[in-house]
Amino acid sequence: MTNFHPYAIDRRQFLSLAAGAALAGVAEVPAYAQAMHRFGHGDFDISVFSDGFLTLSAEILLPDATPELREPILQSMGGDKTGARVQANVPLIRYGRDLILIDTGAGGNFQPSAGRLADNLRANGVDPASITKIVFTHAHPDHSGATTAADGTLLYPNAEYFIGQAEWDFWTDKDFETRRPAALHGFAKGARRDLFAVEDRITRVKEGDQIVPGMSIVDTPGHTPGHISIELAGRDNLVITGDACTSDVIFFQHPRWHFGFDTDAELALKNRRDLLDRAANEKLKLLGYHWTYPGVGYAEKKGDAYRFVAA
Repeated sequence: MTNFHPYAIDRRQFLSLAAGAALAGVAEVPAYAQAMHRFGHGDFDISVFSDGFLTLSAEILLPDATPELREPILQSMGGDKTGARVQANVPLIRYGRDLILIDTGAGGNFQPSAGRLADNLRANGVDPASITKIVFTHAHPDHSGATTAADGTLLYPNAEYFIGQAEWDFWTDKDFETRRPAALHGFAKGARRDLFAVEDRITRVKEGDQIVPGMSIVDTPGHTPGHISIELAGRDNLVITGDACTSDVIFFQHPRWHFGFDTDAELALKNRRDLLDRAANEKLKLLGYHWTYPGVGYAEKKGDAYRFVAA
């Protein structure tokens, strides 16, 4: 059985808390929400769009921290002792005639403060029907929940889809409910909704596979069993991390701390530290999904930890 992190077990309590907090802040849309951050990288043109934000509890963000340490960290993220908001940064990558999204955002399937990606694409002149490829880092609802509209139609009807083979195998296991903890059953239902909707157009990938020339799959399991990141060739290779490192604030400063939604807590911690160590040693550029918008920067060694340096 998967080594499921104990802090993620009370998912129902978390969702109730988080949804309430998000509802209270729905009208407070950050200024960046309809903007986009654009930069070039090698043969790629990258625009970072916002899917909105999520509100996560202190128990999910900082399960290892003492109450004395929790509050100042959460305040530095704009939150309070109960929790804080995290952004949802979705890269749109142009390569030749391809328009490639990394994840689809939440749609209406997680918190009401998220699910803004399609509208923000349109606001910036990008028709969702023009997207040619979508790569899922993993199948949690804030990353794959906007695969379909409420009526089941595809939001990106002309796209090919890609996901890690191990991620597909995990969520689509016909014996999932008997083999996995009950706290994961709701996640599995959502993952199957999203993945089966595109089953006839999805390709399962593994470490080293290329989506287009220069865009390679990197295995980063732990957050989910088949979580992948995406590496783009260019000066200071760019790694799009997904949730391999969930926070630029918390896990750069405290790389030995766990995150409450990691399915395999110890594997996630190891791969997060390996990723940050590699990024610091090789001067890789990083793009994080839940990092401070637009989530693009570098990891620098700082003693036994790291410092995030915005690009």
